[in-house]
Amino acid sequence: MASASAVGLWSAPVREARSRDEQQSPLEAAAALAPRIRAAAEETERQRRLSAELVHALASGGIFRMCVPRALGGGEVDPSTMIQAIETIAAADGAAGWSAMIGATSGVASAYLTEDAAREIYGSDPDVVTGGAFAPLGRATVVDGGYRVTGRWPFASGCEHCGWLMGGSVVLDGGQPRLLSSGTPDNRLMLFPAAAVRIIDTWDVAGLRGTGSHDIAVEDRFVPAARSLSLLTDRPCFGGPLYAFPVFGLLALGIAAVALGIARRAQGELIALARGKMLSTSRRLLAERPVIQAEVARAEAMLGAARAFLLETVDAAWERAQARGAIEVRERARLRLAATHATLASARAVDLAYGAGGGTAVYAASPLQRCFRDIHVATQHMMVAPATLELAGRILLGLEADTAML
Repeated sequence: MASASAVGLWSAPVREARSRDEQQSPLEAAAALAPRIRAAAEETERQRRLSAELVHALASGGIFRMCVPRALGGGEVDPSTMIQAIETIAAADGAAGWSAMIGATSGVASAYLTEDAAREIYGSDPDVVTGGAFAPLGRATVVDGGYRVTGRWPFASGCEHCGWLMGGSVVLDGGQPRLLSSGTPDNRLMLFPAAAVRIIDTWDVAGLRGTGSHDIAVEDRFVPAARSLSLLTDRPCFGGPLYAFPVFGLLALGIAAVALGIARRAQGELIALARGKMLSTSRRLLAERPVIQAEVARAEAMLGAARAFLLETVDAAWERAQARGAIEVRERARLRLAATHATLASARAVDLAYGAGGGTAVYAASPLQRCFRDIHVATQHMMVAPATLELAGRILLGLEADTAML
């Protein structure tokens, strides 16, 4: 394990510890927890989940409530703060960063529920964590007072530490899909107490193993109408500029934050390795090889540029949301473009670090191999897939595009 100096040129500034009765910001909480998260990374990977202690610490630090309205006791932070907090956690351990991101971004659902339902789920327990899957793989049959839901959803990250889980479902009325005015099926997120959900152990994967992203399932489960929402057609019930941001765009920004954190860790690990590893063919340090110097410089520029574009785009959109209460389609396209670009640039930087690490990087004891595995699972998420570049390009070119998931 590398020393603290191995986090590279972007390491977060060291902050003095505050007294327990003074509230920490999410950025301060993430920085304070990073050493614990890093020390637990191997155990997190072995167990394929975060420990109860880490989940409690993250919850106590407000990480999972960054996107919950202040009216419900949440942080309702600006997206730049969310990105930097998640990035810091992911630099300590990619799986912890991903779990933090899913818990945080799932909290946006709270703003789309009626106040009573939102308080029931998010307002009664300050440590509650939510998660699940947006994909409409369930069937929700309309009944008096709500729906009866059956479905199975993969990739439910962090499901073992969630108090509530959600699953996207096609609404059936009279045995047929209920259609919206656009002619598309009505898909709604259904929220279930975790005790009502079956977790199916499926998460045997290459990277991000510690996220516990198993399948979840329910069978003929009643869901009151107030515990359902649509991210495509419903309007937020709580105001504030955060909820002017597109929900799927926020998810993409969170994924980019995880990727940047993993890449920052890989860059730092390579620097630490190069400073201490002697070449087998000479008495020089690895750091003295010109090709390594060039790779480190190339990765630093690549990551710095991608991160700057991401934060610049997010801050500009935040200003628009504060001023207008809305973000236009072209700005939403730039948000998705910046998120996808940051994720892909991070993957390229990790590849450079892994390659430059040579044989040392292939051993299980090397954090470089975990960074390599983790980043190449993160890039597989549909919110940052190559198709998002095509969508952003169409919008920037002034062409018609389906912006429902933007």
